Formats: sequence, C-alpha cells, structure tokens
Amino acid sequence: MSAANESNISKPSAASEQSSGAASTPSSTTPNSKNQEKNEAKRKAKMEKFLAKQAAMQAAAASTGAGASAKKEKKAKEARPAPAQKAAPAVVTPKGEKKDMREPMASAYDPAAVEASWYSWWEKQGFFDPQTGPNGEISPKGKFVISTPPPNVTGKLHIGHALFIAIQDALVRWNRMRGLTTLFVPGSDHAGISTQVVVEKQLWKQKITRHDLGREAFVDKVWEWKNEYGNTIMEQIRSLGASYDWNRERFTLDEVLTRATRETFVRLYDDGIIYRSSRLVNWCHKLNTTLSNLEVENLELPGRTLMTVPGYPANEKFEFGVLVHFAYQVEDSDERIVVATTRIETMLGDTAIAVHPEDARYKHLHGKYVVHPFVDRRIPIITDAEGVDMEFGTGAVKITPAHDHNDYQMGKRHNLEFINLLNEDGTYNNNAGPYSGMLRFRVRKQIVEDLKTKGLYVDTTENPMTVPICEKSKDIIEPMIKPQWWVKCKGLAEPAIQAVRDGRLEITPQTSENQWFSWLEDIQDWCVSRQLWWGHRIPAYFVRIAGQDNDPSDTNFWVVGRTDEEAQTRAAERFPGVEFTLEQDPDVLDTWFSSGLWPFAVMGWPENTEDFKKYYPTTLLETGWDILFFWVARMVMLGIYLTGEVPFSKVFCHAMVRDAHGRKMSKSLGNVIDPIDVVKGISLEDLSAKLDNGNLDPREVAKAKEGQRIDFPNGIPECGSDALRFTLCAYTSAGLDVNLNIMRVDGYRKFCNKLWNATRFALSNLGPDFVPTAQAVVTGKESLAERWILQRLNTAARDLNAALADMSFMPATTAVHGFWLYDLCDVYIEYIKPISEPEARASALQTLYTCLDQGLRMLHPFMPYITEELWQRLPRRASETAPSISLAAFPEPRDDYEDTQAVADFELALSIAKAGRSLAANYNVLSKSTFYIANGNDAVYSLNAAQAPGIATLIKGCQSITALKSGEAVPAGCAVVSINDEVSMHLLVRGRVDIDQEVSNIEKKVAKTVKLRDGLLTKINVPKYETTVPEDVREANSTKLSNYDAEIEALETAIKTFLTLKGSE
Repeated sequence: MSAANESNISKPSAASEQSSGAASTPSSTTPNSKNQEKNEAKRKAKMEKFLAKQAAMQAAAASTGAGASAKKEKKAKEARPAPAQKAAPAVVTPKGEKKDMREPMASAYDPAAVEASWYSWWEKQGFFDPQTGPNGEISPKGKFVISTPPPNVTGKLHIGHALFIAIQDALVRWNRMRGLTTLFVPGSDHAGISTQVVVEKQLWKQKITRHDLGREAFVDKVWEWKNEYGNTIMEQIRSLGASYDWNRERFTLDEVLTRATRETFVRLYDDGIIYRSSRLVNWCHKLNTTLSNLEVENLELPGRTLMTVPGYPANEKFEFGVLVHFAYQVEDSDERIVVATTRIETMLGDTAIAVHPEDARYKHLHGKYVVHPFVDRRIPIITDAEGVDMEFGTGAVKITPAHDHNDYQMGKRHNLEFINLLNEDGTYNNNAGPYSGMLRFRVRKQIVEDLKTKGLYVDTTENPMTVPICEKSKDIIEPMIKPQWWVKCKGLAEPAIQAVRDGRLEITPQTSENQWFSWLEDIQDWCVSRQLWWGHRIPAYFVRIAGQDNDPSDTNFWVVGRTDEEAQTRAAERFPGVEFTLEQDPDVLDTWFSSGLWPFAVMGWPENTEDFKKYYPTTLLETGWDILFFWVARMVMLGIYLTGEVPFSKVFCHAMVRDAHGRKMSKSLGNVIDPIDVVKGISLEDLSAKLDNGNLDPREVAKAKEGQRIDFPNGIPECGSDALRFTLCAYTSAGLDVNLNIMRVDGYRKFCNKLWNATRFALSNLGPDFVPTAQAVVTGKESLAERWILQRLNTAARDLNAALADMSFMPATTAVHGFWLYDLCDVYIEYIKPISEPEARASALQTLYTCLDQGLRMLHPFMPYITEELWQRLPRRASETAPSISLAAFPEPRDDYEDTQAVADFELALSIAKAGRSLAANYNVLSKSTFYIANGNDAVYSLNAAQAPGIATLIKGCQSITALKSGEAVPAGCAVVSINDEVSMHLLVRGRVDIDQEVSNIEKKVAKTVKLRDGLLTKINVPKYETTVPEDVREANSTKLSNYDAEIEALETAIKTFLTLKGSE
C-alpha cells in the first residue's frame, strides 16, 4: 500500500502550480498490443482536437453578444484581458550582454521578461554567423542556406511574415544545432508601387504631389521613409527571434543589388532576351503605371452592378456586368450587323468586325465594310475561324486590338490597325473624335445615349463577368498599347521546367508542382517597365541625334549600359562621328526583376565572391504559393541562365494565413492581425486607434472596427513570440490554409507556463548542489518509469527529426509538445514524487535532468526564447561546451534509450491509472479514494506492486492503492474495470456513494437527453426532409442523433452498474 500524497520531492509554491493547460490523461494502451504507437498517435490527435475545440468554444464565448447573461459577460471579460502597462524589470540587462541567471525564477511565466535581452546577446556573440571550420570550410555535415523572401518596406510586418519566419527559422535553428554550416540571409524589398503610393499619400496630406517636388527630391523623401520604416520592420523581425546573419543584410536597392540588376538587364539585352516593343499592358490610370498580373485583382460580378471608380465623385456610379448590343451599318447597304460588348466605350477603337468563314449568314459580306457612326472610319468585315464562335450571340464580333487582350492577338493575325483611345490619365484622346477629353466611363454613358439617338442601340442584357481591379488603388485596369521593355520568357522557362522534371528542383506540395508546369509551359513575355520614380531606373538610353527628329519608338536609337559611361561608349560606336545626347528611360524596372536575382545577388554576384562560391546555390526557398510564378519561377529562370545553377534545391510553399473564421485577412474587415500585437498584447481601444491612424478609407473604418469588436472583444492577450511561432508551425500543413485563432496562440502561451513551472519545480528538487553526469548514458539501474520516459524521449526525437526533415511542421510540433505535456509533465514528474530511497531518487533526478535538457533542445527551433532562458538555468554536464542552446547538439535517437519492454510494462501502469480515474469519476468518489489492483499471476503482481506508489500520483484524490496477489480476494463493495485478462482495477465505493441518489440523478439526465433526441427526431421525420433540408444540416443532425443515442446508452449502463452494486451489498 502507498500513500499517494506523501512525497519526498518537494512541490512548487501555489503560484507556480496554477493551471497552465488543459487536463490530460495518460494513454491506456494494453501492454501487449501491437498497435501501441498507433494508439498513442490517436490519443495525441484527440487531445489536439480537444484543445482546438476548447479554443473555439472560448472564442465563441468571448464574442457572445447582448444575449449573454451579465455574469457570463463579466467572466469572459476577466478571462484574458490585454495587458496593462508593465513596470520595468528590477534588473535591466545592458544591450548585447548575457542575462544574469543568478536571479531567482519568477513564480509564473512572463513572455516579455523572458524574451528580453536574449536576441541582442545572440547577435553580439555571432551565434547566427555561419559555423565553419578553422579555415572557413563548410562543415563535413553539409550546409543549409536560406536567403529569406525579402518583406516589402511598406510599413510593418503582417502575420504572413510571421509565418515564414517561424517556419524558416525553425529549420535554420534545427540544422545549426545538428552541426551543419547554416546561413540565413535577411533583407527587404523596395516594393516600387506600394512604397511610392504610401509616400505619395503622406505627401498629399500636405497637399504636395511628387511632381511638385521633382524626381530627385521625391526619391530622397522615399529614402527617408524607408530608413524609418525599414528599420522598424527589421526590429520586428528580431523580436520574432529570426536567427539571421545581419552582417549580410541586403536591400533590393542597395549597391550590391543595383550592380546585379544593371548587369542582368544589359546581359539579357545583349543576348536578345530583353527587347523594346509597343504591346498591350495592364494600365492603372490612378497610379499612372503598368502593372504585373500579380498586382491585378479579378472582381467577379454575377450580373448588372453599379460601381464607383477612383477619380470620379463618390456619388457617381457606372454600370458593369452587362452586354450592350448595338448595330453597325454596312457600307452602301441597308443591312446592319449586330455586335455586343461589355465595354461599349471601346467601340471608338474598333478596327474590324470578325465573323466565322463558314457562317452562311455573313458569307455575302466577306471583304465588305461597315461605317463607324461617330468617327470617320471604314471598318472591314474579316473572317477568323480561331477567334469567332458562330453559335455565340449573333456570330459577329467587334475587334478593338489596342484595348483587349483577345482582340490584340486577332489584330496581329490580320494586320489590323491598332488605335489607342486613352491618355494616361483616363481621358480619351483625339482618336475618339467627339469624345476627346472625356473620362472613359463618362464616355460609356454618353455613347449609349448617342447610339439610341442614331437608332443603332439594340439592347442591354445582364452578363456575369470579371472586372480587373488595381490591387493598390482599386482603379479599373485598362488594357493599353504602350512602348515598354519586355523579357522573352519561353527560352528561359524550358530549363526551369526541366529542372523540376529531372529532380534538381523539388516543389512541395505536389499541387504547386503541377501548377508550375502548367504556367511555365504557357508562359508569355514579361513586361518589366514601370512608370514610377522609386526603383531601379532602367539602364537604357535614347540616342537623340542633333538636328534629327528621332522617334523613341524606333528601337535602333536605344542603347544600354551598366553605367552612363558604358552607354555613352556604345552610342558612339553605333553612331560614329555624330553629335548626340543620351536620355535615360524615365521608367523603372518591375520590382520582381531585381527580386528575381535575390538568391545569388545577395551572395555578391556578378562578382565571384567567397560567399557566392561557398553558399550558392542555396538549399531552400520557403514562400507563399501565391507568388510561385511571379517570383519563384523568375528566380529559377534567371538563376539558371545567369549562373548555370538552380538557385535552390527545394521550394516549400506555405499556405495563406486566414482569420479564425477562414476569411482572408483584410483591413476593411478589421481582421488583420499584427504579429507584434499578438506578442505584446493590445486592447480593443488601441486596435481601433490603429485603424483611425491608418490608410483605410474613412467609409470602411466603421465596418473594420465592428469586425474587431466581434473577433477581439477583449483585445488580444499578450502571448509572446514563442507561443506565436509555435502556433504557426503547429498549424502548417502542406496545401492547407492556416485559420489563425488567437485563443490557440494563448493556449500555447499556457503551454509555455507549463514548461516554466515544470522546470522551476525540477530545479527546486535538483537543488543547488546537483551535478549531472558527464554523459547522458544509461547505467542499467534505471527504474521502469525512467526507462519508459527515456524511450518516449527517443520516440519524440525520432519523430521530430523525421518530421523536420520532411518539413512536416504539424507532426513535428505534435511530437515535442506531446513529450513535454503528456509524457514528462503529466506522467514522469508526477510519478517520481513518492520516491524516497536515496539511490533511486538520485537516478530519477538524473533522468529528469536528461529529459529537461533534451526536451528544451527539441523545443528550441520553435520557441527560442523560453528554451534559452530555461536551459541557461540548468547545470551543465562536464562534456557540454555550447555557450547557448542555439549551438547545443540537437537530440538524435539513441539505441541505449530503446526499451520496448519497458514501454509495454509501463503502459500497463498507465492503463491502471486511467481506469482508476474513470472509476472515481463515474462513482463520484473524488477524494480519499481506495483502490485495489487484482493480479492474475505473480509476474504482474510484482510489476504492479512496484508501480503502485507512482500510479497513485496519477489519480487525483487517491488515498491508497493496494496490489493484490494472485487469488487474493478483493474486498466487498468495490466497483471494477477490467484492464486485460490478468489485471483489473477496483474502487471501494461501499459507504461512499448514495446509490439511490446517484441513480436518480442519472435518470434525470436520461430524461433530458431523451427529450432532446425526440425533439430532433420530430424535425428529421418531417415530409420531404431528405430533399428540402441542405446536406450539411442533415449531416449535422445525424451526428447529433448518434451522440444522443450514445449518451443515453452510456447513462443507462451506469444505472445498471449502480443497481448491480446495490444488489451486492
């Protein structure tokens, strides 16, 4: 018999025993089962699901509206409020110095205090520099190199940045601890359009435009802005714990990247890959620049929709989502041809009517003309089998080659005239005849009225359509003909496709690889010109010859140069003996052009630097799937062409971070989460204030504030960087979006508190004189519990390493979280409390130390701050030389820790403990409970007798446990649960339970559940239920019904058990 509450290992103070996570139960796997590992995985998966459900319930409770009772509302508000202003810590660590670990541990985990000071010490000590050999050589274990996707310098980090930092830094820290030479290169992107828009908005608050300042002064202003906010972003990145080598920090407009960008442009031009041509581009009138497809959002309209457009009064709306049908008069005939268009204003640029060559209705009109009603133009009727469907509409199609992508191709095929209607500001030019000077969408309205006047208007019908919208300005994008610089992509794409096919480049997940082939096989030429002032100015120069009126659209008068001097030399060679001046193209390059050079330019290319020779190609690119083509494909194409190497061997595409409801994060919804707000916590009032001070349209601020009130009624609690990082990794699964619930982050903050308390408790029991053994070797004298926990440590290390190698972050976090929570804290630490024999106690503490040391190392890639803080408080083995946990060896599976028999034997003890808890709960004997273990043979008796004291610690309220020998009678008045055919667990209930009262209580529960079930059956049994009720509702009702039936069955079984027990008295 053992007294469960007597322990020779002291307990921590009450403050450190506060609840810090959901209660859990050990596994009850049958000892001899072949499915132990499978059952264990199921158990952990269930617990993860339970925690997620609990978090969702808490979130729902937090957002309960006016219908909630005042008591519940008060409780919700008190749950986890945003933090009040904290007092400064008593001891302040100078920047770059190591924290003084002689200070006693706080009674509870405080993320701000824990995360303070460590980063500057890591950075000053050079722990993030590549760890190379004495002569700078790469480690024999290999290298792991990431050049991080550079965030835009347009303000502050968002949660998507936090996701890629959490993922990438976990991999970098893991590989660094494994002994590889690691390099994690930081940097930021100049973000041409975004940054220019932000600075222009700030200037406009003073009623100043960039044109008022002039190009040079405006660019200086942007640099000032970048230096302020760019540094803010870098500090935020530091706070998230990213272990970058800051000595190698790069910016896409710095000297190194500028040299690489100019070199690339000139080289591609010389090789005939870059050329200048007038072609269709995406034009934004609001920003006055071309846009890439990435910067264009496609707005789906179900039909007729009235919309406001930037540049027009807010009360002036225009019609979209319709087809306007009108007629063209056939020249010298009374006959008309009816056509239809979604953009009636473009008819002023029509240069053909196309019909199918086999369409009998129009064969007599082949080669004839129609007359334009508003401009002096004859329009030919042409035939085109490729672009015309004779079964659609009237079978006749108007062709506007200069303002429609499909028409552009037909115009090329038939050598049609390309008539540009638009000025860059959105007004119509002289080609529009009487509509010259009018804004484009006012032309849309007017032209319909004028067609009616001429009797040519036929009808307007609803038409679902897609409207291209500028991501930044929300302007309607217009296809326009502009002379621009283009990159021929077909030849660059083929090697990029082949690299994936032959395995030199791996893309994960598989869906992204399929998209890779689909997009690159149909790649179009890339327009790299942008009409901006902020960015890499295109190193191309127009040669204006004195006394001549040279045409800038003539490519013969353009030269390129890495420098102005080189351009001058090239121009002189092309036009010898001629007086000329050079005018550099005012446009800048697409931001993606310089970003496409990132993985090799950051290493010093085009120079053959030591970094380039050592660290290129890199190992991994981790990024969002949404820029797989716009950025990743271009890096691969340019990397192979310019360096002869694939720039990285693997691409991992993480998912999009959405809010807890699965919605895309949007400022207008108020659901955008700033990672720093999660780290530090923020009140609802301060969240709202950020909206007031932001760039959101005033009309959308109220809507956003309401969204914040619903999602964050108490603000966002302080969670710390470690909890946020761990959450994001725990959510990450290939191909699945991340629905971020702040309650889940707060749950992992509680997990940090559990770590804190467990380590504090362990240190109090190790004592100041504890000395760990020089090596973590097995002595052969370890108890069953020790052998079990070492085997669980081994399993966690094996699963964790395998998952990280596979970049499977969800199982990786599950492995280490499960070890700490379910194995170490919930079982082993509790189990060893009663140990009093000195040698056994010393051995148990050595094993505890091993688990703490190795467990912290396993957590470090995900939670760098708390693991460093706690590891620095542990005593060191004589063999340990690492000054920081970030450089300590990562745990690997060990043969001497493998002990499957120990697992089987100890799982029996855990099964007995679980059965005891179940009995105590079922019979409501929750204190001073007495248990008996019945054993079928001497072997299991010996095993369970030895484990009885530990089993008692795992059953709350247990007063005593007695292991009975084979054949020894169980005292009368006991309830029983069978563990297996040799072992059963008995709880003494006689005299402890009012059976009649318990039966009465259960009968009331049965009646209540039956009433709920019958009510649901009434709904289900209505006529036409299967055909009128949505499938998802029917499935939910079916699940509810099954749950009610199961609950009724369980309650009735409990009644029978009580009545059986009563009969035995």
